[in-house]
Amino acid sequence: MKRSRLTTMRAITICTMAILTGATGGCINVNAPTKPIEINLNINVTQEVVYRLDNEAKSLIQQNPGIF
Repeated sequence: MKRSRLTTMRAITICTMAILTGATGGCINVNAPTKPIEINLNINVTQEVVYRLDNEAKSLIQQNPGIF
């Protein structure tokens, strides 16, 4: 008798879960957006360039300013 009661409880539980799953199955809709997705990235890129000339190149440029 205990076995049949346990089997009945399992069957009721499975039926209840099936009904709840079927009832909530149509509530979720996934649709593609009609407008394109816009991602606004406000990025400010600042770059510093540091250069050093060795003394020989520096003196060459000072002697011949028309080189460049």
